[in-house]
Amino acid sequence: MNILFCGDRNIVDGVTIAILSLIKNVNEPLNIYIFTMEYANSKKRYYPILEKDVAKLSKKLKEKDSLSTLRIIDVGEEFKKEPVTANMRTYFTPYCMLRLYADKLPDFPEKFLYLDTDVVCLKDPSALYNINMEKYEMAGALDRYGSHIYRLPFHKKRYINSGVLLLNLKKIRETGLFERARRACKKYPMIMPDQSALNFCSKYKKIVSEEFNNQKEITRNTVFRHFSNTFKFFPFFKVIRIKPWDEKLLHENLNCFKLDDILAEWKALKEVK
Repeated sequence: MNILFCGDRNIVDGVTIAILSLIKNVNEPLNIYIFTMEYANSKKRYYPILEKDVAKLSKKLKEKDSLSTLRIIDVGEEFKKEPVTANMRTYFTPYCMLRLYADKLPDFPEKFLYLDTDVVCLKDPSALYNINMEKYEMAGALDRYGSHIYRLPFHKKRYINSGVLLLNLKKIRETGLFERARRACKKYPMIMPDQSALNFCSKYKKIVSEEFNNQKEITRNTVFRHFSNTFKFFPFFKVIRIKPWDEKLLHENLNCFKLDDILAEWKALKEVK
């Protein structure tokens, strides 16, 4: 099973929790890829993830299955060649757009599952991964909020949340989806750049059940719980940001204890010298 994450050194904890949850629930070799790069703007410098940052995690992968791999790929040069100019200073860092460069890597797997670093696996995701993608560029669940706003064509809900995406790179290369999405990110400022670009540029998308990307709560059918930002509207508007590594907030605000074993393993791994 091929899995892709993207980010800088600040997302190591999120990636670790996500991968530990995959190790627990997937009974086949995991080929983990992490796209990273060094990046700086006028306010801050971001550093790439290095092999040493995930060495203990890589060892953990091998303990579960000796055929599993973890590979760090620096895509900084590709990013420099095609910078997403119009979206370099959005709420999200440019790292969220690195997956749009997968088609530039000739040896990258043709089928892979992209996960945000605030996604946790709770059940075997094989039912999602094994979907026949021959006709589709991408498959994902509807976005909890965006699907109500962007209802094209014909007022249908077609706006996918990009935190969990099954991607068919062969089809994407044929249709030029990533290339068109990069051009859109370069030209048009967007609130959620790559998610919107992928939705608006994709011609062949498959909508899957919310159990594969539950952005609200954990149910008995939840495969992936995505701890994306949510909104509270009453008695006043408030953005709620609770991530998998915020154990106290998970317990007190979300009454969520399902991740305790994963979080205990994450904390134990951090203590290993």
